[in-house]
Amino acid sequence: MRDALAQPEVMPILSPGRHRSPRHGACFMEFASYLAGERWSDHPACTHGTLAHLARLVNDCTSEAGRARLTPLIPEVIGLTSDDPLLDVLIAVRAAHAALPVAAEERQRSQAVGLHVALGVLEERDDELAAESREVAEAALRAAPAADAWAIRFIEGIGPARPGMTVRQCRDLVTGAVDGIARACAGDADDRLVTLLTVAVSDTARLVGASRATAQVAPPPIPPSRARDHSRMAAADQVPSVWNRS
Repeated sequence: MRDALAQPEVMPILSPGRHRSPRHGACFMEFASYLAGERWSDHPACTHGTLAHLARLVNDCTSEAGRARLTPLIPEVIGLTSDDPLLDVLIAVRAAHAALPVAAEERQRSQAVGLHVALGVLEERDDELAAESREVAEAALRAAPAADAWAIRFIEGIGPARPGMTVRQCRDLVTGAVDGIARACAGDADDRLVTLLTVAVSDTARLVGASRATAQVAPPPIPPSRARDHSRMAAADQVPSVWNRS
């Protein structure tokens, strides 16, 4: 990361869209790449892909005044990376929860379908963040009973699908949610979008922090005489991941 005391030649200004260099402005994630010392990009390696996707959308859909409120969040996303597929689902659920109360009816329906799919994934996880995300999803569906009922009928009509949610499905849900909030007639789109990104950053930080803490607890070494048996047992215990979905 760049030295916080160093004076950059050009300080980017947050603005919508992509930019060729800091002299032409910066979107949220371009600014993050700049602060992280990475190559100038709106897809830097320093931030989880779905969180970065949400940040780009919020950056582009807020007003100039709303966008300025995002600036304090930029340093917070640097280093927030994880290979845990739960994170994509957590961010998608947060986005759908924010959109359902204000989005147009058609958008509400697609968001409700996505939440039901997400609930199927979250039920496979037994940890605090997954439990909280289930509560968030269920609360959103209760707040939009018509969309919830439509989603249930739709899912029943198309029949059972393979369990899981792909990264693309999660990001499509995020895209629809941000668009639904931005186009809503509620009059407080900036507040809702800034809050959504703030909460998503917090959720991501919690998951990343928990994962790193777990990784620091190394298991006891396996005696050489038992290493071969342990390897065979581990191979036998493997089960197909619920996250694979065609």
